[in-house]
Amino acid sequence: MTDLDYQDLAENVLKAIELACDRINDETDVDLDNQRTGSMITLTFQNQSQIIINLQKPLQEIWMAAKAGGFHYRFVGNQWADTKDSREFFANLSIYASEQAGQALVFKASA
Repeated sequence: MTDLDYQDLAENVLKAIELACDRINDETDVDLDNQRTGSMITLTFQNQSQIIINLQKPLQEIWMAAKAGGFHYRFVGNQWADTKDSREFFANLSIYASEQAGQALVFKASA
C-alpha cells in the first residue's frame, strides 16, 4: 500500500468516528465528547474515561487505546484488522466504547 492509499483509508476511519459520535449524541442520552487534533481523536465519556485513536503513518497502522488495553490495526483485504487477533476495528471500537459508556454504542465505517 502506498503512503497516499494509507492516508486516504485511515482518514476515512477518523471521519467515520466523528460522524458516529455526532449520531450517537443526537440519538442517545450519552454525552460523548470527541476532540480531533491532527491525526488523533480522543473520545471522552461521562465517567471521564477516554478512548484515543491515532494514526501511525510510518507503520501504516491505526492505534487505539481504551480501558481494555492498547490495540494496533492494519488494513487487510477490505478492513482494518487487529494485528493480534484480526478482529475488525469498528467492531472493537463499538465493544470498548459500549463498555466505557455503560450502554450499547455502534460505530461503523461510513458507506
